[in-house]
Amino acid sequence: MAVNSEQTADRKAMGKIINRYPPERRYILAIMQDLQKQFNYLPKDALQMTAEYVNTPMSVVYSMATFYKAFSLVPKGRVVLKTCDGTACHIKGSNIIIDEIYKTLGIRPGETTADGDFSLETVNCLGACALAPVLVANDRVYPKVTPASLREIIEENRGRRDESTERE
Repeated sequence: MAVNSEQTADRKAMGKIINRYPPERRYILAIMQDLQKQFNYLPKDALQMTAEYVNTPMSVVYSMATFYKAFSLVPKGRVVLKTCDGTACHIKGSNIIIDEIYKTLGIRPGETTADGDFSLETVNCLGACALAPVLVANDRVYPKVTPASLREIIEENRGRRDESTERE
């Protein structure tokens, strides 16, 4: 497989992140968190590089990456929408919000838009039951979401660039 300049740049960025830490097994989670933040998922090359760097079998690194729900092995959208589907949010209409996201963006839970802008996830509870139904877009909480406010949230986030990638 030929390596293009983008892959080379990605590998350099991965190496830079990994090398911020001492080559010890106890730093695997921290390394993966930083990789996830940079790439919006954990690329296979990054997991392999991490395993080699901390002198740990790939199977151990992979098992950690698949154990924690915060990590993804497939690319996520620039904006990750998390809809709460806990009891309070469900009763208050979280299913309507999920349906509206499908109508507006064409994605269901676990999917990402073709342009890579949005991903949708459902979570069991966001701990904001009094604000039901709740939606989180990246780290911003939106309370009492309606289909109309959802469309506004999507438009607001469609134009917003992730501040962390702008700084780097």
